[in-house]
Amino acid sequence: MFVYDTKIFERELNQLQIRCMDVQLKKFLTFYELLVETNQVMNLTAITEFDDVVEKHFLDSLSLQRVYDLEKAARERRTLLDLGTGAGFPGIPIKIAYPGLQVTLVDSLNKRVQFLNRVTEALSLEGVETLHARAEELARNKLYREHFDIVVSRAVANLSTLSEYCMPFVKEGGYFISYKSAAVEDEVKQAKRAIDLLGGEIADIHRFELGEQKRSFVVIEKKKKTPKSYPRKAGTPSKDPL
Repeated sequence: MFVYDTKIFERELNQLQIRCMDVQLKKFLTFYELLVETNQVMNLTAITEFDDVVEKHFLDSLSLQRVYDLEKAARERRTLLDLGTGAGFPGIPIKIAYPGLQVTLVDSLNKRVQFLNRVTEALSLEGVETLHARAEELARNKLYREHFDIVVSRAVANLSTLSEYCMPFVKEGGYFISYKSAAVEDEVKQAKRAIDLLGGEIADIHRFELGEQKRSFVVIEKKKKTPKSYPRKAGTPSKDPL
């Protein structure tokens, strides 16, 4: 393993009030090396420089702590689903920082799931499930439907579509939290009908800055069960948002 300057990373973790032991920092570095190594043969990310990965992947993922008490959630061993996880963001950094969380990572591309399996094994992460599945089909499985305390997604899709994919997995009283850019007002307005239809209510829109990035979280609380007709069949949520 190369020697990396982690001072900025550690400082930013402190600002987020995230306590990482040396063993956890080492896991972040191992994850980085696996990401860059695998990225040479498989397209996982366009961001590969260490400082950029720290800011735009690791810290961005962990910024969830701004709007959801992950430390308490880890103590209570709550369940978290990362839908459309891709190369493992935000789920893997959250799991490294909060080992007590029970994390499920879902992606529709099997090659990415195989990479995630390699990562979880190399980092000795326990309490992680990886699934190769489409949201529209997995949401019909009673083991996963309305099972999770929190569902998160950094996937690039409009909020109406994301809500239809994610809300069926959230248990009543739980939360769907979407990672978004700062300019989210119009998207939220357009998604309000869908969110209500799916049993949710917007609890908060939290804006923050990360380096030069302007980011936001849309926090949606699950108030009632999602009608069984949602999500609609594969491809429909993205082609015809609610």
